Amino acid sequence: MTIKKNIGLDFVVDKLTNSIENIITGDSFTTEISVVTRNDLKLTSKKNGWVFNWLAEFKQPERDIYKLTIVNNPNVIQGLLSVQVKSDHIYMHLIESAPFNKGKAKMYAGVPGNLVAFACKLSFQRGHDGNLAFISKSQLIKHYQETLGAVHFGGRLMIIETQAALKLIDKYFNNQ
Repeated sequence: MTIKKNIGLDFVVDKLTNSIENIITGDSFTTEISVVTRNDLKLTSKKNGWVFNWLAEFKQPERDIYKLTIVNNPNVIQGLLSVQVKSDHIYMHLIESAPFNKGKAKMYAGVPGNLVAFACKLSFQRGHDGNLAFISKSQLIKHYQETLGAVHFGGRLMIIETQAALKLIDKYFNNQ
């Protein structure tokens, strides 16, 4: 039996926006988040620039995979999120911006924040008061404390509690 090592999430919250924002023009685009289908994952391979094996993640029955898209443009995935509903919180396994939304030449800002806010919203919907947990890379602990209001719980475990979750949800979903 192979044991998977939890390497920790290393997403960077580039900007907290109220949607996603085109880097060049500054235009904001309303987004929607929906459950990923197997067909969606045809373009999310490593050969297409994605870091994680999203098809393998999709095959984990206890996990739910969501995609972030721009309203009226559902075929272009801006980012992906893998979560698992636990007894008292949502656990975030993976989060990734599309290859064209990473680095200095990225097209849109706000993708990671949008996905994290959605995970917090999902936590409220499941009766978990917005509580979200994830394992961080060590060097990003302070970044998540500052940008997401996450609490360093020990080791590399980070949690987002109710008040911080409400702030993120209000930022991204205040009209929903």
